[in-house]
Amino acid sequence: MTKNKILPQVPQDIPSIPPYNYQPTPYVGLSKQQVIDLRKQYINPVVATYYQRPIMIVEGSMQYVFDETGKRYLDAFAGIATISVGHCHPYVVKAVQEQSEKLQHLTTLYLHPTIAEYSKMLVDKMPDNLSMVYFVNSGSEANDLAMLMARVYTENFDIITLRNGYHGMSIGSMALTSQSNWKYHIPSNFGIHHALNADVYRGHWKQDENNVADKYASEIKNLIQYATSGKIAGFIAESIQGVGGTIVYPDGYLKKVCDYVHEADGLFIIDEVQTGFCRTGKAFWGFELHDVKPDIVTLAKGIGNGVPLAAVVTTPEIAQAFTQKTHFNTFAGNPVACAAGKAVLETIERENIQQNCCLVGDYLLKSLQDLQEKHECIGDVRGSGLMIGVDLVKNRETKEPNSELASQIHELSKDLGLLIGKGGLHRNVLRIKPPLCITEVDVDFIVEVLDYTLHCFLNYRV
Repeated sequence: MTKNKILPQVPQDIPSIPPYNYQPTPYVGLSKQQVIDLRKQYINPVVATYYQRPIMIVEGSMQYVFDETGKRYLDAFAGIATISVGHCHPYVVKAVQEQSEKLQHLTTLYLHPTIAEYSKMLVDKMPDNLSMVYFVNSGSEANDLAMLMARVYTENFDIITLRNGYHGMSIGSMALTSQSNWKYHIPSNFGIHHALNADVYRGHWKQDENNVADKYASEIKNLIQYATSGKIAGFIAESIQGVGGTIVYPDGYLKKVCDYVHEADGLFIIDEVQTGFCRTGKAFWGFELHDVKPDIVTLAKGIGNGVPLAAVVTTPEIAQAFTQKTHFNTFAGNPVACAAGKAVLETIERENIQQNCCLVGDYLLKSLQDLQEKHECIGDVRGSGLMIGVDLVKNRETKEPNSELASQIHELSKDLGLLIGKGGLHRNVLRIKPPLCITEVDVDFIVEVLDYTLHCFLNYRV
């Protein structure tokens, strides 16, 4: 006797996306199937899409995006934390348009006012010691450059980083990245050492243990003593691990690590590619939550609200050491990209974006923690501001990742009008990183959709 197909019990009240006063432009381009066919024929197959039934996004406005049919979605992933102040924010769009009409490209071999103005604005947001900027085009490129700067300045070679971290997909940054999902079988790790990750949920030491920060930090000291000459070029970590599943370190951990790194003559490098520009809510930069002063900071994603732009910010001493050879980047400091970056900083100030991120982020975290009380499959809810992870498990005691459920929730949420991401080595962590302009009403919709989808897949009938 065979069993009937398992069907989800669907709650009666389907969540409704919040009202929004915006009418998308009627779409008249290629059909979705034509786009799919062209991608299959001409685009490298490694360039994958989300979802079993992919969606085609053709327009965006603030926290929302629209497909070719005009259907609206709440974008709670923001292009992997890249849309900071909102899709097509009018102020940023205007700045880009005005600059594009005057001058679209100029190398740094010539003077231009926008890069100068923007550099000062960016440095003014940093601690006093960080006052020199080198613009690049992506987070991978920024992390590559930070490694090079550290090696040139210290005249040491070894770099320490953390397991489970993600720092990019270039050959250099792939070496820093420490998840098998993102690494090809090529020799790229020479001089790179991956320390035990300070994960207080799944790691060796848990949050409630005594001196947990010191225990994890001692692993860095141990690695320096046993895997290097005792002198290193630097240490690099994200303020909160993003692709790794929104891993939050214990209080005091990075501060202790910073001491060990400096004792070994290394530079302390912080990757703010996902955490920067007030995404963590309580601080403009994620490293400020840890009470540390980095020697180098790398920036990307939210810096340009979707415009390709990244930066490496460091001290005058480190910057000066880098001048012993010629280093050049064709698109560094592009006037259009810098105009976008300048407009992002101005918008954050004009619209009190950090305050919104803090208040709405706290509401989101609390709402998801309340949802955790309802669903045993939610093992952990963690993060800061509008950078939150929901860790789905098969069993709260064993913490076995529930990757299948995460994929189901991810897919059905899209059908209901909510776009979220997935992260962690096992892709079992729902990543919620919306544009920083979302409201508490949007948060209610996020939680309602997740509650609905969890009920669908957990309360089934045979």
